[in-house]
Amino acid sequence: MYTVLPIVALVILFLVAALRVLNEYERGVIFRLGRCIGAKGPGLIILIPIVDKMVKISLRIFALDVPNQDVITKDNVSVKVNAVVYFRVVEPVRAILEIEDYMFATSQLAQTTLRSVCGGVELDDLLSHRDKVNSQIQAILDEHTDPWGIKVTTVEVKYIDLPQEMQRAMAKQAEAERERRAKVIAAEGEFQAADKLSQAADIISRNPEALQLRYLQTLREMTSDGKASSIIPVPLDILGILKPDALTKRNTDMETNTPNNTEE
Repeated sequence: MYTVLPIVALVILFLVAALRVLNEYERGVIFRLGRCIGAKGPGLIILIPIVDKMVKISLRIFALDVPNQDVITKDNVSVKVNAVVYFRVVEPVRAILEIEDYMFATSQLAQTTLRSVCGGVELDDLLSHRDKVNSQIQAILDEHTDPWGIKVTTVEVKYIDLPQEMQRAMAKQAEAERERRAKVIAAEGEFQAADKLSQAADIISRNPEALQLRYLQTLREMTSDGKASSIIPVPLDILGILKPDALTKRNTDMETNTPNNTEE
């Protein structure tokens, strides 16, 4: 009985030291006497105590925050840029053997790549073509991290901090652009209104009754607001007297009918 208990205790200690459980998103890189024998997992794996050593690697996507970087763009504008990098480990063995700390190495590489790429473009391209800059940074990072067994999935430039002088200049430029558009729109509206008025005048000149209907409609609109108004309708025939041609003809008739005092 007493000889069985030590054996059972040794078996239990062996199982505790040898059995490992890895989650679905984890892999274990096994080193046996200092030599890498490959990656195992997920699930239950057995290690030889003292002989085997395991390094766990997560295969989930990491979100790496790139801190603010002082950048001078191609057109000599000083800005501060930060970004976020999404990457994951696709080959656990290479991530352990090829690089000492892949998280720190990827962070440093992302910072230098962000400075170099943003420094090679102009400020307008950095603001308006951000997708192109993101794709360029991602391609460079993916190329350099591929030997480490790391895949860079996405790079996004989060924030671009401009100097106060540049912000004021851009605000003035945007204000001037809006004023230009407003003037162009107003001019187009005046042109269209003048065109429609010209067409309406042509129609009314061919149908004088339309002016009378418009006159009555205007009277109705003036009395529809519920306010007390005094309206004195004036026949439109009287307006014909005020026409330049009618006035000229009337003055000519008056001069013809006026007796000549000198002849008398």
